[in-house]
Amino acid sequence: MKNKGLHPNNRFNKRYDFEVLVKQNPALKEFVITNTYNSTTIDFSIPQAVKELNKALLFSYDNISIWDFPDENLCPPIPGRLDYIHHINDLLGNEKNIKILDIGTGATCIYPLLGVAAYNWNFVATDIDLDALDTAQDIIDDNHLTSKIELRQQFKEEHILKDILENEDSFSATMCNPPFYKSAEEAQGANKRKSRNLGNNAVRNFSGNNNELWYVGGEKAFLHTYLYESSLQPKKSKWFTSLVSKKENVESLKASSKKLGVTEFKTIPMQQGNKVTRIVCWRF
Repeated sequence: MKNKGLHPNNRFNKRYDFEVLVKQNPALKEFVITNTYNSTTIDFSIPQAVKELNKALLFSYDNISIWDFPDENLCPPIPGRLDYIHHINDLLGNEKNIKILDIGTGATCIYPLLGVAAYNWNFVATDIDLDALDTAQDIIDDNHLTSKIELRQQFKEEHILKDILENEDSFSATMCNPPFYKSAEEAQGANKRKSRNLGNNAVRNFSGNNNELWYVGGEKAFLHTYLYESSLQPKKSKWFTSLVSKKENVESLKASSKKLGVTEFKTIPMQQGNKVTRIVCWRF
C-alpha cells in the first residue's frame, strides 16, 4: 500500500520493501508478518515493531546509522516527519546556508536528523527535558553530526522562544511539533480510545512521555504562546512554523497573528494515510 498524500519528494511515498528494510535494520525481521490480504507488513499495535520499522526507514539515509532512545519516548513516524522537512524546503525556495530552529526536539532529535540527511541543513534544537537532550546528544555524537546540530535546554516550561534565542541567532525557519493534550489525563484517555480502535489493550503504539504529549492549556495555548513570543523577536527567523493537529486552532492563531503584526500567514495541508494535519507558517 502506498503512503497516500505524502510530499512528492518523500522517499517513503511508495510501498515499503520489507526485504530492503530488514537489511537496513535486521532487528525488524522478527516483526515482519503476512497479513490476511497476503501482504507483507508489521502489526502496528506493537510498539517495538513500529520502532524497528521507523529505524529501518531512517537508516535508508547513508549518514544515519544509530538511533537509540528509551521505549517510553515518542517514536516519530518517519514518513510524516520527513514531509514537514520537505514542505519547509519548499517554503524557503532557493535559500542557501539554511539554519533551522527545532522547538521541542525530544530524545529522538528526529527533525534535525532528517533535515541534515535530506538537505544538509544546520540546526539548533531545544527541549525542556534534560534526559531527552542527553539522549539526543548521544544520537548526534554517534552519527558524527556535532558540527551540524546544536542542542539548547529551555529551563522554563511556560516559555518556547524566550530565553532560548541568543543575540547572534538568525534562522531561516523555526519548526515545532507541539503537544496535543491539556493534561496527562487527557493524553491517557486518547491512548485508551486509540487502543480500542486498534482492537487491543496496547499502550500507545508511538509511546510518548509527559513533555511530548501535553502542555498546560493544550495545543491552542502552546501555539498562542509561540506566536506571541515570536512577535517579541520577529527578525530572529524568516519564517515561524508549527504543525497543528486541530483545524479550529488555525483560525484562532490567524486572528491573533493579525493583531501582532504578522505580514504573511499561510497553511500547508499534509496527509499520511488517513491522518490529516497541517503546517501553519507566519512571518513579520
